[in-house]
Amino acid sequence: MRVRWDLLFADLAAQLDAAEAADAVQTIAELTRAEQATILLTDRLRAAVGALLDLHLVDGHGLTAEVRDVAPEWVLLAERSRQHVVPLTAIASISGLTRHAVAPTSRAEAGRSLGAALRALMRDRAPVRVRTRSGHSDGRIARVGRDHLDIEELSHEQGPGRAAREGRLVPFSALVCVSET
Repeated sequence: MRVRWDLLFADLAAQLDAAEAADAVQTIAELTRAEQATILLTDRLRAAVGALLDLHLVDGHGLTAEVRDVAPEWVLLAERSRQHVVPLTAIASISGLTRHAVAPTSRAEAGRSLGAALRALMRDRAPVRVRTRSGHSDGRIARVGRDHLDIEELSHEQGPGRAAREGRLVPFSALVCVSET
């Protein structure tokens, strides 16, 4: 009878150990899912700096480019000899990202808004192509507001050598990409 009781209690102990192991596995899985839920797109893009990615943008265009910089609202990409500032809201999907993520390293992220990046291009008077969901405009950024930019377009309608400047306002919500020309 003693052997039978020993086997009974050994079986109960084994069942308890198995239940505890299953609980530990379930707890680890829940913690992993909870941690993954805190990862931002910017964290994944930050881990891809230097990598070549395929981006599909909301206007239907694709862009295969190297990730150069990442900010809370935009990503800087390099494609051959041109660079592009792409608002994160203009990205429809990305291929080529790993599962890795990198958190921001400083509190300076707050000063790296889309407006700040566009104001830097405006100060440099850099010629740009501004792509929106409905087309594009070539020119220079003339003004940057809180939620929009004005692009000064070159109009050739007045004849050769007599080009005039025309302005176009582009809300950030319609912005797909600002590229070097």
